[in-house]
Amino acid sequence: MVKVYAISLVIGIIGLLVVIMGGAFAQNVGHPERDPGTRAGVIGKVIVGALIGFGMGGLSAEFSPLDFIWQVSLVIAVAAAALSVLWVRYAIAQVEVG
Repeated sequence: MVKVYAISLVIGIIGLLVVIMGGAFAQNVGHPERDPGTRAGVIGKVIVGALIGFGMGGLSAEFSPLDFIWQVSLVIAVAAAALSVLWVRYAIAQVEVG
């Protein structure tokens, strides 16, 4: 399962870099409509957050000194993904309000 968590984390970090760097590039060239964060919308940002949360939670559980079985690590990874989805939605709501 470590490979699954690692791949999820790598894909999530690549997605995060695309959103950040693509948004900066779109603003610099004067085409804000090409911003990947805007084009992906809330669902795209939530998916990136879930991938990062799942990968980080799973890797943290797998390499824990408590030596969890893989089923417990999977539950922890899913819980981390759910919490990261809630955090992304909260952050988006804060940006829209402010």
